[in-house]
Amino acid sequence: MIRQPGTEQITQKDLAMALQNHPSFMLDMNSIDFLSVLDRLDDGVIITDINGTILFYNTAQAKIDGIASKEAMGMKVTDIYELDNRTSMVMKCMIHNASVKNKTFLYRTFKGKVVHSITSAYPLYASDRVNGSICFVKDYELLRRSSPLPVREPSYTDLGNGTRFCFSNLIGASKGFRQVVGIARSVSESASPIMIQGETGTGKELFAQAIHNHGPRRDKKFVAVNCAAIPHDLLEGMLFGTSRGAFTGAMDKPGLFEMAHGSTLFLDELLAMPVDLQAKLLRALQENRVRRLGSVRETLVDVKVISSVNKDPRTAIREGQLRIDLYYRLGVVMVKLPPLRKRLADMTELVAHFIEKYNQRLGTNVKGISPEVMELFNAYQWPGNIRELEHLVEGAMNMAGQDNTVGLKHFGPGLDCLEQVDMACTDPSVIVHSGPALNESTVFGDTPDPVNFVQNRKQLEAEAVKSALTYARGNVTRAAKHLGISRQLLHYKIKKYRLNRVDFIKPPEV
Repeated sequence: MIRQPGTEQITQKDLAMALQNHPSFMLDMNSIDFLSVLDRLDDGVIITDINGTILFYNTAQAKIDGIASKEAMGMKVTDIYELDNRTSMVMKCMIHNASVKNKTFLYRTFKGKVVHSITSAYPLYASDRVNGSICFVKDYELLRRSSPLPVREPSYTDLGNGTRFCFSNLIGASKGFRQVVGIARSVSESASPIMIQGETGTGKELFAQAIHNHGPRRDKKFVAVNCAAIPHDLLEGMLFGTSRGAFTGAMDKPGLFEMAHGSTLFLDELLAMPVDLQAKLLRALQENRVRRLGSVRETLVDVKVISSVNKDPRTAIREGQLRIDLYYRLGVVMVKLPPLRKRLADMTELVAHFIEKYNQRLGTNVKGISPEVMELFNAYQWPGNIRELEHLVEGAMNMAGQDNTVGLKHFGPGLDCLEQVDMACTDPSVIVHSGPALNESTVFGDTPDPVNFVQNRKQLEAEAVKSALTYARGNVTRAAKHLGISRQLLHYKIKKYRLNRVDFIKPPEV
């Protein structure tokens, strides 16, 4: 039923008859001036070519940015905004050939205006090749003020199939990381099992969800189980189901394999599964059939299995954590995620993402982190990987309050882990000391005083830095190499102890 303002109701039948009697009423899509339609939208709209040059910039976007449309036309998005190819939504969607949908975004124009937005960007194609983009921008503050209900951070949208992540949500532009994403994307169409290897906190489940959402089973519900979170005596029934009477209180209940029929089953932390249960899992995978506990009837299942392990599967096999035959079955395709310490090129983009995320959750207005903190981030080994980075950024932003920049003072005890980098020299003989020989007895004494341990440690560390700079004659790269640490960390230590490398350029007097 269609109602036109100020008229009586018109039925679908009446409309069909009108179209038959008046062929000229038929809508000619080629005659529509779509740019004029886009210019009248309440949302901002930007259209660019493949280089990011703005070809269309509507009136709403001009109001949001405080920039005249004529002034914006012909500029690159990386010039009109304080963004680069990694942080610009427009450039990311074209570089990665992936849409970005409803992402909260904080950016600054070249005129200094800071805009809090909800942004979506889509690649445009010509002959199946990306040749531009279209970007839609909502003013977050306007939405918040006009909405009768609080506007929540969109974060990652529930896709309705038990997942929240696609390949477009995976952050990182470093060569190694994009190669892994390319492998995962290419095998997502296959029905073969996939094993994802990665240390804790590298994003294994994000990849599993992205693979599911890029494959032919995306319309079915994604089923996941963390094998480490379920007691061993319950895991078998959860996987294969139970029959009434199998044990006290048992009911007829399908297992996760039956629930994932026609879809994807993600076995997270596979190495936590008991080896005897791995044998039953192997049989189910080989036969494509499962038998509920206490039942004699087998059920045919069609399931794509994605599993994850937090160490090299061959090491797990040697240690008795993984059956070799199960590895051959589940490791048909291996996707190995790099740890954060091997993705330092992505550090700036990851930090910017977490700052944006927690600005919305905490109501803060942090613009970035200090160079000293970034130096520590690049020097640290990140045993907890991206999850650890996120928690550190969140904790610091809680301390930052309304400060615009997160500095060393905002980390508190959280900074301790970043400073725990081995200062031991790879070759102690190359360190030349200007004073008495340094050793533990010199600094700590024969009976170290626990109360003064921290101060003594700092003294030892400062002397080591001074000695390395003296030997290297102020050359930071050479000094860092002899200390066995990164240049970034040495720069931080130099600032920490208020040293000036210029003072060490000349050789010491004899």
